[in-house]
Amino acid sequence: MCVLPKHFSIYVYIGVLNTLIHWGVFLTLHSVLSVGQLVSNVCAFAVAATFSFYANSRYNFKRTASWARYLSFIGFMAFLSLAIGWLGDELAMPGIVTLFVFSGVSLVVGYFYASYVVFRGTAT
Repeated sequence: MCVLPKHFSIYVYIGVLNTLIHWGVFLTLHSVLSVGQLVSNVCAFAVAATFSFYANSRYNFKRTASWARYLSFIGFMAFLSLAIGWLGDELAMPGIVTLFVFSGVSLVVGYFYASYVVFRGTAT
């Protein structure tokens, strides 16, 4: 039986909440308020990623939040989002496929980046 590390399990839980927040903000802005997809997605990313950073900082890695950590996390995740969005455009993938690819890749890659760069040195 494979047992996931405690930090990864918590990261997944926070990631699910992050996804719900992202989709909720996006759908509210785009579908209810008729804001364009670009602005809706950027706003949704900013709100959800900020939640994810602070939740992981406090409840998962138990590290003090700082501007340097915040900017490192947000910058990396934004770059990852842009890279996967670019790849989706280049490969002409349907938007929903790009969304699921980003969700999976960002979960795994984001966890390792948070663990070994943003919140490095955290005791388990």
